[in-house]
Order: sequence, then C-alpha cells, then structure tokens
Amino acid sequence: MSAPLVQATGLVRRFDNGTVAVDHVNVTIAAGERVGLVGESGSGKSTLGRLLLRLDDANAGTVAFDGHDLTRQYGKSLLWFRRRAQVVFQDPSTALNPRLSVGELVAEGLIIHGLHSQDRPARVSALLADVGLDVSVLHRRPHELSGGQKQRVGIARALAVEPGFLLLDEPVSALDVSVQAQIVNLLADLSERRGLTILFVAHDLHVVRHLCERVLVMYRGHIVEEGPTEALFETPQHPYTRALLAAVPVTDPSLRRRELPLRTVAIEELSEGGCQFRLRCPEARPVCAATVPTLVAIGGAGVAVACHARHDS
Repeated sequence: MSAPLVQATGLVRRFDNGTVAVDHVNVTIAAGERVGLVGESGSGKSTLGRLLLRLDDANAGTVAFDGHDLTRQYGKSLLWFRRRAQVVFQDPSTALNPRLSVGELVAEGLIIHGLHSQDRPARVSALLADVGLDVSVLHRRPHELSGGQKQRVGIARALAVEPGFLLLDEPVSALDVSVQAQIVNLLADLSERRGLTILFVAHDLHVVRHLCERVLVMYRGHIVEEGPTEALFETPQHPYTRALLAAVPVTDPSLRRRELPLRTVAIEELSEGGCQFRLRCPEARPVCAATVPTLVAIGGAGVAVACHARHDS
C-alpha cells in the first residue's frame, strides 16, 4: 500500500447541544485509494468528511495531509491544502452560485490559485469536455441546467485546481437513477486517469461496491467496521454492517440476506459509554454496556471490526 495521503487520529467533534458527531475516530487513506464511507443518516459521515478537509474544527485529535499536520493551520496557511483537496457536494443546485455562468464557476478556482493565466478559457473548455459537457453551456447559469449537468459542473470545478484528494459527499443521491450511473462511471474514469485519492460518502451501497476498493462503516460517530470492499460485502462481521446490507434491495429474492431483528431505540434511551449499537443489537452482552469496543483486525483479509461478539469468537 502507498504511504498515507490522509491520516486522522483521535478525531472528536462535539456540537454545542452536547451531541458527539465524531467520537475518537482514526482514518488512514493511502495515495490513489478509493474509500467508501457508509452509514445511516446522522451517523457522522459528512461531519467526518468536513473535519478531514478542515472545513470544520475538531474538538480533539489531529488531521495530517501528505505528512503535514493541518490541525493548527488556518486561513492563508491552508491555501496549499485547499488546492490539493477538493469536495463535490450532495446537492449541485445549492453548491453552485446562481449568479455565475458555468464558465465563471469553473474558472473561479483557477483565478484564486493563479493557475493557467495565459490559457484559462482553453483550460475551462477542456475541463468541461473531461466531464462530458459541451462548450455550449459556458454562458449558461445553473438554473438552465439539468441536475446531472449541474453535478458535472461541480466535478469540473473540483478538478480545475488539479487536486490529489477528492471528497465526494453523496454526489449522486439528488439525481435521477438513470443519471446516477453516468456520474458514477464518470467519477471512476476520472479517478483512474488522474490518479485521484477519493473518499466517497454514500448511502447507496451498490454505488460504493462499484467505485471503492475499501469501505468504512460508521455508526453514531464510530467506525465499527472497515475492510476491502469485496470482503466486507461478502462476509460482513459487525451486526450493523449485516443489517445495512440486508436492507439493500435485490432483484433476485433468493439472494436476499436474512434481516437481523434490530430494535428501534428512542433518543431518550441512548446513553454514553459502551458500544453505541448495543441497545439495537441481537448479540449484545454485558461487556457491551461497560466497554467501548475498539477496531481489531480479524482474519487475514484486512478486515477490522469493533464488536465484542466478534472479538470473542
């Protein structure tokens, strides 16, 4: 595996209302790797992504990029990092400035970083072609584009400054199903051609399996399982991972996974300490209430799981 490009240690993000969105999370992403981050709404996925990009400050922990500690860098001292790490947001309709034309939107990053000053129009046209857009959209504004076209503009904007790391935060969830496949295939092609390192935040496990080499599973601020994509999909270890996969629709009923009998837990039942999944888990045991399980490697496939039941087996 290549040297880590993104490395986070002990990240904690606690909001003013006391909610802990990210709880002592460690993440390592190698250069050129495509990693999926999955979990239900409210699990902390987008917050973790914002911490890694330094769009939000952690209450504790460190973030390093290409060996450089970003934790105490602010403002202009982060300008080099802003060029090397970019984000594609979930909803292109709100991510694009409605007052700017497509050409202006894509050129904005080039202007900020002083790139391609001599051939900027040609560079913008080339970027649009790279994401499958014709130059006829150059002078259009976002409201004149379809959802898929707007997301392609968002991808072109992110690629304009030639980043090495791309955070894709639910980039296809706001699009029609027919368009989703086109965008996912585009992202796969671009990552191959440009050697991009990708963190793909998503609900859609089919998309994650198609695009990513490794998957992190997040539940209530914790990474509960991680491993190579095929190993995790074929033999999921954590009860939560198994429940997520059992909920994925399949066309062949014979391939449907057995659903786990999970409890629905009211907010007032949730408590600090121990395994956050224990009140919903059919395999919970006394140790789960007393001790927070840590990620432990099991087997030889590169899978790690935070589950007392798996650690004891």
